[in-house]
Amino acid sequence: MVNLNTASMRYLTPDDFRVLTAVELGSKNHEVVPTPLIASIAKLRGGSGGPVARCISNLAKNKLIAKMKNMSYDGYRLTGQGADYLALKAFANRTSVYSVGNQIGVGKESDVYVVADEQGKQMILKLHRLGRTSFRSIKNNRDYLKQRKSASWLYISRLSAVKEYAFMKILHEHGFPVPQPIDQARHCVVMEFIDAFPLRMIEVVLDPEKLYDDIMALVVQLAEAGLIHGDFNEFNILVYESGKPMLIDFPQMVSIDHEDAQRYFDRDVQCVITYFKRKLNYTSEKRPPQLKDIVRKGTLDQDVHASGSIKLSKRELKDLERAIEDSRGTRDEEGDVAAGNSDTEASDGAESGEESDGEEEPSGGLNDL
Repeated sequence: MVNLNTASMRYLTPDDFRVLTAVELGSKNHEVVPTPLIASIAKLRGGSGGPVARCISNLAKNKLIAKMKNMSYDGYRLTGQGADYLALKAFANRTSVYSVGNQIGVGKESDVYVVADEQGKQMILKLHRLGRTSFRSIKNNRDYLKQRKSASWLYISRLSAVKEYAFMKILHEHGFPVPQPIDQARHCVVMEFIDAFPLRMIEVVLDPEKLYDDIMALVVQLAEAGLIHGDFNEFNILVYESGKPMLIDFPQMVSIDHEDAQRYFDRDVQCVITYFKRKLNYTSEKRPPQLKDIVRKGTLDQDVHASGSIKLSKRELKDLERAIEDSRGTRDEEGDVAAGNSDTEASDGAESGEESDGEEEPSGGLNDL
């Protein structure tokens, strides 16, 4: 489990970040990055008394890198906390994030925090943690990752963040009810703070028929634009006080031309039907949407790639898709989906702001970086 603790961040020097970045770059081809390679990439003097040694000692003390035991050579690997710091440093350099506040969501696939910019405007920081609880078995058993010696949940989580940001951006630009994306770095996404509640937290709906119809209409509108959400459930639907739904969580989104489009579409529709029947005691008399009835009106599935927003290769997209399916399979095996548990268990709410009541003052400023 990776917990975001920014307490040490303001005390890191530029050389510390230079060495931390060197470990990250070296990790592309090494499970454990040799110390001489770290010094070479960082372009700093090595040796026991040099700046690299001092930086490595400081980074290891703060658990941003870790020395691996029983290795035939001296080397280090990047930790999850180290990756978090690199992403936060990028956001700080771009003035996207000024301070980090309370954690409002935690799950198998992401952690969610309230953050703020320099003007105090609250936003949401989502740190993708895809496969962190099951990645070892995924890596050992799946052919698609056996070829990657440096494969890790950090690799998959970066792909997840890149894809989510790209789809959120194009959906927002085309008027879909999704949070406004603000920035993305490595495995992290910054987005608009949504003052709404996850559907799963709502005990009473005054007009379940309208909410059901609005949600199903969103499923259809996405498909007409060429897209299927792929994880359309009560965790990924936020509801404003007005009753208007808002959609979140997009790493698993696929085209209606995908080879498994029918399965994904049917699963999304059935998730909505099942939840309304079980939790809200509502069953619609209307015929559920059918993929075969959808008339394509847009090409967002193609446009998102043509725009260059998704800077991922076909292989990386396939790696991500399979990892998401493996993660979903693990959830199913553990009974999470049946029990109503999806990606992010909030404290409570993912991109929503109900826990903070809109009054949280983010702390842990990054302004000294």
